[in-house]
Order: sequence, then structure tokens, then C-alpha cells
Amino acid sequence: MLPTFRTRRACSCRCGRHGCPARELPSWNLSDLYPGAASPEFTGDLARAMDDALAFEARWKGKLDEAAGTSGEAGIGAAVKEYEALEELLGRIASFAGLTYFSDTTSPANGKLYGDVQSKITDISTHLLFFSLELNRIEDERIARCLAGDPLAAHYRPWIEDLRKDKPHQLDDRTEQLFLEKSMTGAAAWNRLFDETMASLRYVIDGEEMPLEVALNLLQDPDGATRRKAAEALAATFKANIRTFTLITNTLAKDKEISDRWRGFEDIADSRHLANRVERDVVDALAAAVREAYPRLSHRYYAMKARWLGMEQMDYWDRNAPLPETPNALISWNEARETVLSAYGAFHPDMSEIAGRFFDRNWIDAPVRPGKAPGAFAHPTVPSVHPYVLVNYMGKPRDVMTLAHELGHGVHQVLAGGQGALMSSTPLTLAETASVFGEMLTFRSLLDRTRDKAERKAMLAQKVEDMINTVVRQIAFYEFERKIHAARKQGELTADEIGELWLSVQSESLGPAIRISEGYETYWAYIPHFIHSPFYVYAYAFGDCLVNSLYAVYRDAETGFQEKYFELLKAGGTKHHSELLKPFGLDATDPSFWSKGLSMIEGLIDELEALDKAG
Repeated sequence: MLPTFRTRRACSCRCGRHGCPARELPSWNLSDLYPGAASPEFTGDLARAMDDALAFEARWKGKLDEAAGTSGEAGIGAAVKEYEALEELLGRIASFAGLTYFSDTTSPANGKLYGDVQSKITDISTHLLFFSLELNRIEDERIARCLAGDPLAAHYRPWIEDLRKDKPHQLDDRTEQLFLEKSMTGAAAWNRLFDETMASLRYVIDGEEMPLEVALNLLQDPDGATRRKAAEALAATFKANIRTFTLITNTLAKDKEISDRWRGFEDIADSRHLANRVERDVVDALAAAVREAYPRLSHRYYAMKARWLGMEQMDYWDRNAPLPETPNALISWNEARETVLSAYGAFHPDMSEIAGRFFDRNWIDAPVRPGKAPGAFAHPTVPSVHPYVLVNYMGKPRDVMTLAHELGHGVHQVLAGGQGALMSSTPLTLAETASVFGEMLTFRSLLDRTRDKAERKAMLAQKVEDMINTVVRQIAFYEFERKIHAARKQGELTADEIGELWLSVQSESLGPAIRISEGYETYWAYIPHFIHSPFYVYAYAFGDCLVNSLYAVYRDAETGFQEKYFELLKAGGTKHHSELLKPFGLDATDPSFWSKGLSMIEGLIDELEALDKAG
């Protein structure tokens, strides 16, 4: 099916510019999941999910230890296969409700659908909760014999072994059930409050109200006065709503502290490390390497940029300002499509073909709309369907890189889908590998075509800024979260206290070339990762540094890299990062590994400096 182009509607992004790319942007078609919320297919699956869960519970509850001693239809492998089918069904239902909701979070009908489905899935999940808990109570030796003697169980070995890593933090059945059922009125409710509040906010610039994405986009405007007005409008709206965001942050930090304490996690980020299947000392080494590199990366670059802009010191709203050499023309959607697909195709035709499906089959939602979720994401849905990508496209070069990033996720999710519903999901640290690699391919493709020195300088500068945003900024976010969660243990935090912690890490990471003035102390409020996925943010830095090292291997490899790369993506969640990186000669546990990744960013800054001196 060809994408639907909005060629005859007024510009929905309110950018006020001629040639706005929003006129040609596709919106996704969710009918591959379900025809609609009232369709017999959707309501029937929702009812069937509960019936199947009850039947599964009746068949297997209290019998898994016995099943571990046999094979075939009565064995653990058969139970896991049946459980996987239920997870696939629930994932399909949840994906449809979630994607519908994020299409317009201000719609009461969408909010009701999302809330009702979450509630029903929680009810259904209470009948499935026993499965993982009971599996983990089986003795290690008995599980080992089961995996050796039951071919179907052996197929699920990666999932079973991965599940058992959670065993030390598993609580008794009744407590786990309480945690599950209370999640609907706990963290999930506060997440929804954040989403709906943020989506409903408006920012007044020159008398015009606009949503978050459009206001943030103006921080990249060539005109300094426009950037200042956008920054002040953002700060004013954040400040007017800061009590709500402060309450949400305090509540979720306390909620996490309670959960961590009951589960016996030592460090405030250990639950995230466990979910990412990455060791704490690996993340600590990454964070330490990035902090140590602040002066060589962000401090040095921003000092150069201030000089290019004719300033002794930039204001915080100038951080992502375009250089004078940066082309101002908006990039059409078709041009963005061709840019990304050609870069992917030069790496491998299969990569371009898979990414092309997202355009050709309406798997992308691109326009900026009131109520639509801000930012961008690629949602894998379930292996029997396909992923969907959400972006807020406004024609900026960074929007093209965002598209390349999310399509990298999409390609990864398609390839990993062959592992099935239980084993296709990739830990966040490795999930960011494909997305950042897709960005790098697109950037290098564009850079290789550029002969004009001024244009090359602008492209290099933008790439450096993107890498600083991905590595330095995200590690600063991680340090901010650590400070917040540590301080929250001592009592509730005021908005001023949170703002002070925010400014302390921002000042350290941005360096002396950035002037941080009044208003910026509120900017922590709009970062969704702090709310939805505490400590998620280091995965971006992990992925960027890893991809820098991976790209260096690709650049030097004569043959065979693409095949090994596809095998990495196809593995999904079946292998640890050490096993996946070994064919490339990379080891994230090596203390020098992160320095190698950071050196690529430093090399680009060196190239910029050389271009600057050459005039």
C-alpha cells in the first residue's frame, strides 16, 4: 500500500514557512494490528486473551517442577511455547491501544481505550504471573537437565536463562501480584499524567500558541532573537506547571525506591542494569570516561562554536543554533526518504529494502499534530505484525537524522522478529546500536558527497553536536537522575532543589562557553525518559560509543562485515553483548573500549578545527 500524503491540507505544524514539509507527510495505518477499537477482531482478541490466560493457569500452575522432568507436550518447552503465544496476543492488543493513544494523547476516547486496555491486560497478567515465578523456583540442576533433555525447552534456553537472572530479586507470589495490580494506580498512572499534561501544554511565542515540538524546533532557528523567545516561552510554561512535574518526579522516585528496597537492589540504577543485561562496572566505566572527556569534547567544541557565532559566551538557547554556513532550506519528506534509503542501500540492499517497507506500507507517522506524542520512537509491536515508527518531522537536517535513527531501530526489530515474542526484544544498550549505526551511515553518505568546504564544516559541526547530545548530554542526564534518586531517599525535593541539581550537572557538562541564565533550571521537566524509563539515558551513550568503534571496524574491513552485522541484529535478546561483539573484536568490558569510541568524536572536532584554520 502506498503512503497517504496530506497534499491538500493546511500546514499542521504551524511553522509559518513556505514549502513546509508537513504538507506531504504520511500518517501510519494501524489496521495491520486491528481495524479499530470497536472491531470484532479487537474485542474478540481481548476476550480470548482472558480465556486463554485462565486455561493456561489451570493447565500449568503448580505443575512446572513436574514438567521439568519430562518433555514433549507435557514438558517445560511446551509450556513456554504456549506462554509465548499469550504474550504475542497481549502484545498485539497493547500495541494497538498504545499507538492509538500516542497518535493523540489529548483525545478522551484514546485515553479511555489506553487506560481500559492497560487495566484489562493487568487483570489478565495476574493469571500469568505464576509462570515466571514458578519457573525460577525450580532447582538449577533440574532446569539444566530439562534444557539438555527437552529439544523444545532447549529452543527457549536464552529466555529461560535470562529470566533466571531476575531470581535474586523475585518476591513471593502474593507480593508480586500486589506489585503488578498496584502498578496501574502507581507508576503507570503517573506516567500517563505526565504524557497528557505535556501534550496539552502550549508555548506562546510572538502571540502564537504552539506545541512542544514546534517550540523546541525554534531553538535551532538561525535568528538569535527567535531562539531567545522560544527559550523564554518554554521556561515560562515549564515554570507555570513546575509543581505538577515536581510532584510526578518525587512520586516516581519514591515508588522506585520502594520497589528497589523490597527487591534488594544495592545501587539506585541496578534494576536498569539488570534489565539491560549489562554489568554495573561497565556502565560506571562508560560514565567515568565521558565525564573525564567533557573538556576535550563539549567544552572545547562549544568554545569553538561561540567564536564562530561571534560571541565570547553563548546563551543556553544558542547551543543548537545553526552555523552561518548551514543551509536554511527545508528538506522535503521525499528527499529525506531518498537520503536515508540510499545510505542504507550503499551498506547493504537488504537494509534499504526493509527500511523501504516503512514508507511504502504506512508504518510511519510523521506530521506534527496537536496532542501527538512529542519526540520519536520505533515500536516493535509483535513479530507476527511489524514495527511502527513515530517522528515529528519539520524538515530540519536533524529530522533526517532522527528518521535514520528510528528506521535503524525498525530494521533491527524486523530482523530480530524471527526470534519470536519472548526472545526478539533487545536490551536497551544494544537496541541503540542499530539506530545510531543507521544515523552514522546516513551522515557519512552525505558527507562523502559534499565538496563545498563551508557546507562540509556545517555538516561536521551538526554531527558533532548530535554526538555530544547523544553521549555527553545523556551521561549528564544519567548523573542528574542519580543525584535525584539519591537525594529523594532523604525526603521530598522542592522544585528549586531539583533545579539546582539540574544546573549543577548541566554546568559541568556544557562548560564555560555556555551561559546558563534564569529559566533553564526548569528544563529537566520535559525529558520523558526520566519519567517512563529511569536511567534509560545511558543506553544512548553506550550505543553511540559502541557504534563509533563498530564503524571503525566496518571502515577497515575488506569483506564480511555486513553479514556479521546482520547476525548481530537477528540475535535479538538471545545473546549477551560480549558474545555479540566478539566477532568484531570488540569488548565493552575493556577499560579502553569507551576511550576508542570517544576518540572518534574528538577526531571530528579536530577536523573542524583544521577546516577553521584553513579558512
